Amino acid sequence: MTTLAIVAITIGVWGQRLAGAFLVGPQLEKRPNLSRAASLLPAAVVMAVIVQLTVTRAGSLTIDARLAGMVVAIILVWRKAPFLAVVLAAAATTALIRAFA
Repeated sequence: MTTLAIVAITIGVWGQRLAGAFLVGPQLEKRPNLSRAASLLPAAVVMAVIVQLTVTRAGSLTIDARLAGMVVAIILVWRKAPFLAVVLAAAATTALIRAFA
């Protein structure tokens, strides 16, 4: 059963890539605004996964120090701070809140 699932997923992903290359790709070339929006999708998906992993634990909503660190990181990224500064500030914020909570 596992092998069948792996093969099915492989075929599905391969078909999706072909559809994107041959069906969606030419449409994106004709519309630069749509192309710009499509280029932001991978970052949006990664951010959605990060948020989901940050605010949930065992299937329930958990608001703790990690959320504050993530908010600091979002603000610094928005302000175009260097990556190292973003990571260090988010970690420091999370650690400080945990230390005093």
